[in-house]
Amino acid sequence: MSKPTKHKHKKHRYVLPSPGSSPGMVFIDENSVEPHINLYIYNENYYKVEHLENIEGLKQRLTDKTYNYWIEIKGFNSMSMFETLTKDWNINKLILEDITRTYQRPKYEEYGNYDFAVSRMLFIDEENGLENEQLSFILTNNVLFTFQDKYEDCLDPVRNRLEIGKGNIRIGGSSYLMYALMDMIVDEYFTVLGTWSEQLDNIEDRLFEKPDKTIMFDTQLIKRNLITVRRVAWPERDKMNDILRTDSAQIDEKTKVYIRDAYDHCIQIIDMVESLKEISASNIDMYLSIISNRMNEIMKVLTIISSIFIPLTFIAGIYGMNFSREDPVTGKVLPQNMPELYQEHGYLYTMIVMGLIAVVQVIYFWRKGWFK
Repeated sequence: MSKPTKHKHKKHRYVLPSPGSSPGMVFIDENSVEPHINLYIYNENYYKVEHLENIEGLKQRLTDKTYNYWIEIKGFNSMSMFETLTKDWNINKLILEDITRTYQRPKYEEYGNYDFAVSRMLFIDEENGLENEQLSFILTNNVLFTFQDKYEDCLDPVRNRLEIGKGNIRIGGSSYLMYALMDMIVDEYFTVLGTWSEQLDNIEDRLFEKPDKTIMFDTQLIKRNLITVRRVAWPERDKMNDILRTDSAQIDEKTKVYIRDAYDHCIQIIDMVESLKEISASNIDMYLSIISNRMNEIMKVLTIISSIFIPLTFIAGIYGMNFSREDPVTGKVLPQNMPELYQEHGYLYTMIVMGLIAVVQVIYFWRKGWFK
């Protein structure tokens, strides 16, 4: 027998800016982690990773156009880091606000010398809960910044490809690396949906084996998570479409061929989400139908029992009134009272009559098919 799914729903609590607050304010959450900064330097024949303490003066190091650079920043607990981005890299403060306010929807924007994009990372953690994290991109000609507020992510396959150097990842430029990261995020959606698809199949098996109330809870949780994926997949598709249609110099034309493939993946994700939502709703309806049928069967049994005992109770009630046929003091006969009260073997006859009534009812109900 399939076991109930063990997972929990994680509620993401975002701190929203106060109404009327000034735009472009960098927000550092009190739970933010210290920045971990990795610099990836690579081209077709070279690959190196450096761990940096900060990004001050980094721009002067990245002048060699024969290399591409990926600056991976995890953790936002450093106001000086964002001040350096504004001072050295001329990053708009509105972008920095979007980076640190990690509730943004997937999007793509052009800012002249650089492009800005946001993706949502969805992956299943060790506790079988859904993680929904923001990954932000700033893309220049040969430098790609990525920002995320936590250390965990689902991007290790891209790092491994970059280290091994197979395929186009080292020769496709920074825009191709951004595509590879976005595509990895979209591919992880397939993994997440595949996990829930298996869970829904197990829930369906449990429906036929032994339905219980945990089926409702497990299915509803999956349905709620599917809504989260749907809210991410639609703007992700729009973002891919915006990149395909852009004339930005930061996006290589060869990269757009691969972006078109990622766009198709987004459409598939949306179709899968809608299908799984229908299956979830179907499982819930089936569970309610099974419970309703079970309740009907119980009521049917109780109705049969009640129908058998109602006439028996009626007879017992009549003879329980004890209206004597003869006055025990005067000996006067009372003709309107019960003549059977003192009849010989009256109790036995009454029990036989009650038993015959019960047998006749059972035979009648059986022929009507109530016991099937």
